[in-house]
Amino acid sequence: MRGVGKEAIIIAQKHKELAQIAYRLFSEKGIDNVSLQEIADNSNYGIATIYRYFTNKQTLVVAAAACKWEEYLDENQKRRDASDFDGMTAADIFDFYLDSFIDLYRNHRDLLRFNQHFNVYIQKENTDQKTLEPYRKVIEGLKDRFGIMYQKGMSDHTIKTDVPEEEMFSVTLHLMLAAVTRYAVGLAYMPEGFDAISELTFLKEMLHDRYCTRES
Repeated sequence: MRGVGKEAIIIAQKHKELAQIAYRLFSEKGIDNVSLQEIADNSNYGIATIYRYFTNKQTLVVAAAACKWEEYLDENQKRRDASDFDGMTAADIFDFYLDSFIDLYRNHRDLLRFNQHFNVYIQKENTDQKTLEPYRKVIEGLKDRFGIMYQKGMSDHTIKTDVPEEEMFSVTLHLMLAAVTRYAVGLAYMPEGFDAISELTFLKEMLHDRYCTRES
Protein backbone atom coordinates (compact mmCIF):
# COMPACT_ATOMS: atom_id res chain seq x y z
CA MET A 1 0.00 0.00 0.00
CA ARG A 2 1.75 3.12 -1.23
CA GLY A 3 1.70 6.10 1.08
CA VAL A 4 0.87 3.96 4.12
CA GLY A 5 3.61 3.29 6.66
CA LYS A 6 4.50 -0.21 7.79
CA GLU A 7 3.46 0.59 11.36
CA ALA A 8 0.04 1.80 10.21
CA ILE A 9 -0.46 -1.43 8.27
CA ILE A 10 0.46 -3.53 11.32
CA ILE A 11 -1.94 -1.53 13.50
CA ALA A 12 -4.77 -2.02 10.98
CA GLN A 13 -4.05 -5.76 10.79
CA LYS A 14 -4.09 -6.18 14.58
CA HIS A 15 -7.25 -4.10 14.83
CA LYS A 16 -8.99 -6.31 12.27
CA GLU A 17 -7.69 -9.53 13.83
CA LEU A 18 -9.01 -8.60 17.27
CA ALA A 19 -12.34 -7.48 15.79
CA GLN A 20 -12.71 -10.85 14.04
CA ILE A 21 -11.88 -12.82 17.20
CA ALA A 22 -14.38 -10.72 19.13
CA TYR A 23 -17.02 -11.29 16.45
CA ARG A 24 -16.56 -15.06 16.66
CA LEU A 25 -16.93 -15.11 20.44
CA PHE A 26 -19.84 -12.65 20.45
CA SER A 27 -21.63 -14.78 17.84
CA GLU A 28 -21.07 -18.01 19.77
CA LYS A 29 -21.86 -16.80 23.29
CA GLY A 30 -23.68 -13.49 23.02
CA ILE A 31 -22.16 -10.06 23.52
CA ASP A 32 -23.00 -9.70 27.20
CA ASN A 33 -21.44 -13.08 28.01
CA VAL A 34 -17.99 -12.28 26.61
CA SER A 35 -15.45 -10.15 28.46
CA LEU A 36 -12.43 -8.35 27.05
CA GLN A 37 -10.26 -10.71 29.08
CA GLU A 38 -11.81 -13.71 27.34
CA ILE A 39 -11.12 -12.10 23.96
CA ALA A 40 -7.50 -11.58 25.04
CA ASP A 41 -7.28 -15.22 26.17
CA ASN A 42 -8.45 -16.34 22.73
CA SER A 43 -5.90 -14.20 20.90
CA ASN A 44 -2.13 -13.92 20.87
CA TYR A 45 -2.34 -10.64 22.76
CA GLY A 46 -2.72 -9.58 26.36
CA ILE A 47 -5.52 -7.47 27.79
CA ALA A 48 -3.25 -4.41 27.68
CA THR A 49 -2.99 -4.75 23.90
CA ILE A 50 -6.76 -4.79 23.55
CA TYR A 51 -7.02 -1.56 25.54
CA ARG A 52 -4.32 -0.09 23.32
CA TYR A 53 -6.56 -0.55 20.28
CA PHE A 54 -10.01 -0.23 21.84
CA THR A 55 -11.10 2.23 24.50
CA ASN A 56 -13.66 -0.14 26.00
CA LYS A 57 -15.93 -3.07 25.15
CA GLN A 58 -18.37 -0.89 23.24
CA THR A 59 -15.71 0.25 20.77
CA LEU A 60 -14.68 -3.37 20.18
CA VAL A 61 -18.30 -4.47 19.66
CA VAL A 62 -18.76 -1.69 17.09
CA ALA A 63 -15.48 -2.60 15.39
CA ALA A 64 -16.57 -6.24 15.14
CA ALA A 65 -19.90 -5.20 13.56
CA ALA A 66 -18.25 -2.81 11.10
CA CYS A 67 -15.59 -5.36 10.15
CA LYS A 68 -18.02 -8.18 9.40
CA TRP A 69 -20.56 -6.04 7.56
CA GLU A 70 -17.83 -4.51 5.40
CA GLU A 71 -16.47 -7.98 4.72
CA TYR A 72 -19.92 -9.24 3.72
CA LEU A 73 -20.73 -6.27 1.48
CA ASP A 74 -17.42 -6.66 -0.36
CA GLU A 75 -18.06 -10.38 -0.77
CA ASN A 76 -21.62 -9.77 -1.94
CA GLN A 77 -20.47 -7.28 -4.56
CA LYS A 78 -18.28 -10.02 -6.04
CA ARG A 79 -21.32 -12.26 -6.61
CA ARG A 80 -21.67 -10.30 -9.81
CA ASP A 81 -18.77 -8.88 -11.79
CA ALA A 82 -18.71 -5.10 -11.42
CA SER A 83 -18.65 -4.67 -15.19
CA ASP A 84 -22.04 -6.40 -15.42
CA PHE A 85 -23.72 -3.52 -13.62
CA ASP A 86 -23.05 -1.22 -16.59
CA GLY A 87 -25.39 -3.31 -18.71
CA MET A 88 -28.08 -3.67 -16.04
CA THR A 89 -31.14 -1.50 -15.63
CA ALA A 90 -31.83 0.21 -12.32
CA ALA A 91 -34.56 -2.38 -11.73
CA ASP A 92 -32.06 -5.21 -12.30
CA ILE A 93 -29.68 -3.67 -9.76
CA PHE A 94 -32.60 -3.19 -7.35
CA ASP A 95 -33.42 -6.90 -7.63
CA PHE A 96 -29.77 -7.79 -7.01
CA TYR A 97 -29.89 -5.59 -3.90
CA LEU A 98 -33.02 -7.37 -2.63
CA ASP A 99 -31.52 -10.78 -3.46
CA SER A 100 -28.58 -9.85 -1.24
CA PHE A 101 -30.83 -10.13 1.81
CA ILE A 102 -31.94 -13.60 0.76
CA ASP A 103 -28.27 -14.52 0.31
CA LEU A 104 -27.67 -13.28 3.86
CA TYR A 105 -30.31 -15.69 5.14
CA ARG A 106 -29.02 -18.58 3.05
CA ASN A 107 -25.33 -18.24 3.82
CA HIS A 108 -24.70 -15.78 6.67
CA ARG A 109 -27.20 -16.46 9.44
CA ASP A 110 -24.42 -15.99 11.99
CA LEU A 111 -24.11 -12.36 10.89
CA LEU A 112 -27.87 -11.84 11.17
CA ARG A 113 -27.91 -13.34 14.66
CA PHE A 114 -24.96 -11.21 15.70
CA ASN A 115 -26.59 -8.10 14.26
CA GLN A 116 -29.70 -8.73 16.36
CA HIS A 117 -27.56 -8.98 19.52
CA PHE A 118 -25.62 -5.90 18.39
CA ASN A 119 -28.76 -3.77 18.02
CA VAL A 120 -29.98 -4.78 21.48
CA TYR A 121 -26.55 -4.16 23.00
CA ILE A 122 -25.98 -0.65 21.63
CA GLN A 123 -29.48 0.36 22.75
CA LYS A 124 -28.95 -1.06 26.23
CA GLU A 125 -25.55 0.61 26.57
CA ASN A 126 -26.76 3.92 25.08
CA THR A 127 -23.81 3.84 22.68
CA ASP A 128 -23.10 7.36 21.43
CA GLN A 129 -22.85 8.39 17.78
CA LYS A 130 -19.10 8.96 17.92
CA THR A 131 -18.52 5.37 19.05
CA LEU A 132 -20.90 4.11 16.35
CA GLU A 133 -19.13 6.03 13.59
CA PRO A 134 -17.17 3.03 12.12
CA TYR A 135 -20.41 1.07 11.81
CA ARG A 136 -22.31 4.04 10.40
CA LYS A 137 -19.65 4.50 7.71
CA VAL A 138 -20.23 0.96 6.47
CA ILE A 139 -23.99 1.53 6.30
CA GLU A 140 -23.40 4.85 4.53
CA GLY A 141 -21.35 2.93 1.96
CA LEU A 142 -24.36 0.71 1.28
CA LYS A 143 -26.53 3.80 1.01
CA ASP A 144 -24.10 5.31 -1.52
CA ARG A 145 -24.33 2.19 -3.68
CA PHE A 146 -28.12 2.39 -3.50
CA GLY A 147 -27.87 6.02 -4.62
CA ILE A 148 -25.99 5.01 -7.77
CA MET A 149 -28.86 2.66 -8.64
CA TYR A 150 -31.41 5.39 -7.96
CA GLN A 151 -29.58 7.86 -10.20
CA LYS A 152 -29.56 5.30 -13.00
CA GLY A 153 -33.31 4.91 -12.54
CA MET A 154 -33.76 8.62 -13.20
CA SER A 155 -32.49 8.08 -16.72
CA ASP A 156 -33.78 4.60 -17.63
CA HIS A 157 -37.12 4.98 -15.76
CA THR A 158 -37.22 1.35 -14.58
CA ILE A 159 -37.74 2.35 -10.94
CA LYS A 160 -40.21 4.86 -9.54
CA THR A 161 -38.05 7.88 -8.84
CA ASP A 162 -41.11 9.89 -7.83
CA VAL A 163 -40.60 8.04 -4.55
CA PRO A 164 -37.83 9.78 -2.53
CA GLU A 165 -34.54 7.89 -2.52
CA GLU A 166 -34.30 8.04 1.28
CA GLU A 167 -37.74 6.48 1.66
CA MET A 168 -37.05 3.71 -0.84
CA PHE A 169 -33.73 2.85 0.82
CA SER A 170 -35.11 2.93 4.36
CA VAL A 171 -38.24 0.87 3.64
CA THR A 172 -36.44 -1.84 1.65
CA LEU A 173 -33.53 -2.09 4.09
CA HIS A 174 -35.70 -2.33 7.18
CA LEU A 175 -38.33 -4.68 5.76
CA MET A 176 -35.88 -7.14 4.21
CA LEU A 177 -33.41 -7.05 7.10
CA ALA A 178 -36.19 -7.46 9.67
CA ALA A 179 -37.62 -10.44 7.79
CA VAL A 180 -34.35 -12.35 7.30
CA THR A 181 -33.33 -11.61 10.90
CA ARG A 182 -36.59 -12.94 12.36
CA TYR A 183 -36.14 -16.20 10.47
CA ALA A 184 -32.43 -16.45 11.34
CA VAL A 185 -32.88 -15.96 15.10
CA GLY A 186 -36.10 -18.00 15.36
CA LEU A 187 -38.49 -15.16 16.19
CA ALA A 188 -41.00 -16.31 13.59
CA TYR A 189 -43.18 -19.41 13.85
CA MET A 190 -41.79 -21.95 11.41
CA PRO A 191 -43.91 -25.14 11.33
CA GLU A 192 -42.78 -28.36 9.68
CA GLY A 193 -42.49 -27.87 5.94
CA PHE A 194 -42.17 -24.09 6.26
CA ASP A 195 -40.15 -22.53 3.43
CA ALA A 196 -38.55 -19.26 4.52
CA ILE A 197 -36.95 -18.69 1.11
CA SER A 198 -40.35 -18.75 -0.59
CA GLU A 199 -41.71 -16.13 1.82
CA LEU A 200 -38.61 -13.95 1.42
CA THR A 201 -38.90 -14.24 -2.37
CA PHE A 202 -42.55 -13.19 -2.12
CA LEU A 203 -41.54 -10.14 -0.06
CA LYS A 204 -38.88 -9.31 -2.63
CA GLU A 205 -41.45 -9.51 -5.43
CA MET A 206 -43.82 -7.23 -3.51
CA LEU A 207 -41.08 -4.62 -3.12
CA HIS A 208 -40.17 -4.97 -6.79
CA ASP A 209 -43.80 -4.29 -7.76
CA ARG A 210 -43.95 -1.35 -5.35
CA TYR A 211 -40.82 0.43 -6.57
CA CYS A 212 -40.22 -0.73 -10.15
CA THR A 213 -42.07 0.47 -13.23
CA ARG A 214 -43.67 -1.54 -16.01
CA GLU A 215 -40.68 -0.64 -18.16
CA SER A 216 -38.58 -2.98 -16.02
